[in-house]
Amino acid sequence: MIALVQRVARAHVAIGGDCVGAIGAGLLVFVCAEPADTVAHADRLVAKLLALRIFRDEQGKMNRSLRDTGGGLLLVSQFTLAADTASGNRPGFSAAAPPELGRRLFDEVLRIACEQHAPVAAGQFGADMQVHLVNDGPVTIPLRLP
Repeated sequence: MIALVQRVARAHVAIGGDCVGAIGAGLLVFVCAEPADTVAHADRLVAKLLALRIFRDEQGKMNRSLRDTGGGLLLVSQFTLAADTASGNRPGFSAAAPPELGRRLFDEVLRIACEQHAPVAAGQFGADMQVHLVNDGPVTIPLRLP
C-alpha cells in the first residue's frame, strides 16, 4: 500500500460542493492499494498511521502520535499515488490495484481505522472529490508498506 500522510490543522473533502468528511487537527491520508496488497497490508497501514510520531510534544519535537493527541483521521482514496512517470508525459496507473480490489482494501482501511480510533472521516472511493486542507508544519510524509 502507498499512503501520503499530511499533518493538518483541519481538512475536509467535498463531492459536488457537499462536505462528506471533515476533521480538525490530525492526519489527512491519501491511500492507494496495489495489486498484491491484502487485508494484512490494510491492518499494518492503520497501525502505522496511529503510531506515527509526527505531532509536536511540549518541547516542540515531533514525538507524539495520533493516538497520543486524539486528533482526527481523514482517509481519501487516491489511485494516482501509483503513477508511473518514467517514460513520456502521460502517467501510467497499471501499478494501482484494479478498482474492485482498491475499493475493498480502502473499505478495510476505513473499517479498521474506525474500530481503533475516533474521530475518523473519509472521502468516497472513486468519486470526483475536492480536498481542502491546512497543512500544519508543513509536514507531508510518503509511506510505502511492503
